[in-house]
Amino acid sequence: MATFNNMDLNLLRVFQAIADERSLTQAGNRLHLSQPAVSYALGRLRLIFEDPLFIRTKEGMQPTPTAVELSKPIGRALQAVQDALRYAERFDAAASTRVFRASMTDVAEMVFLPPVCQKLHELAPSTRLHVEQVASAHIEEALRTGRLDFAIGSLPALKPLTRYELLFRESYVCMTRQRDGLPQTGKLTLEEFLGMSHVLVQSAESSHQQVEDSFRALGIHRKIALDIPHFSVLPRILARSDLAATLPLRIARLFQSEGHGEFMVYQLPVDIPAVDVTLHWHEDFDSDAGSSWLRQLIVDLLQEYGRSS
Repeated sequence: MATFNNMDLNLLRVFQAIADERSLTQAGNRLHLSQPAVSYALGRLRLIFEDPLFIRTKEGMQPTPTAVELSKPIGRALQAVQDALRYAERFDAAASTRVFRASMTDVAEMVFLPPVCQKLHELAPSTRLHVEQVASAHIEEALRTGRLDFAIGSLPALKPLTRYELLFRESYVCMTRQRDGLPQTGKLTLEEFLGMSHVLVQSAESSHQQVEDSFRALGIHRKIALDIPHFSVLPRILARSDLAATLPLRIARLFQSEGHGEFMVYQLPVDIPAVDVTLHWHEDFDSDAGSSWLRQLIVDLLQEYGRSS
């Protein structure tokens, strides 16, 4: 039977990790515990609550109805302990060995990650930044559970669910290999734009989908010759073909500056709304000293970057 006196706080951390990860192995990785240690802790939890709690299935460790009922009060209890500990926390960037976790798209990684890493190396050399691409549908949960400290991108669906800060607004342009017969004015007519064969980048960044939606709303249908999942290979493709691509202005400038080829960059021949690039975090971590410090560093750095670009 569960009582306050026979409950170990670490057991509740194991419960929460299994509930979030649905895997004993992943729960152990998150808590830096071996799988046998996690299995032992789960056994103790089962005895305390007199319930299996999690059942192994092909889809992972599925919670029982009792575990589902327990998950909210246990989550609140762990959050209350974390909040209490933050009152005494003092974040020393120069000495910290903290691991920060972020979600960024391929565009954000290419454009924003280098200056952020440079600043971190200068101010917090012993910290570690872990970056991954989390599907937008799962970002809010990852922020809420502490799996992520922040997310950067064009993420309008997250605005009602998280705290956020506008970093800058991004416009889109058309880029193609420089060659004879192209306009030299920096502008394309709609006929010239539609006369090209295009690369469609199926990036996870929601802003690109917004651009595609804007084209469709205007009745503009390009001839798509190639679909690719990421922007990283795009300059090498454009440098060896007559294909064109619609992409964020800042990444077009990056490709030009890195000397991947001689490119022409044009304004789009139709008005496409600029997209907001935002930094997101969960309100439960507003008072987390380390997260707050890194968020402010990113806001200061990228807002200035946006003004200078």
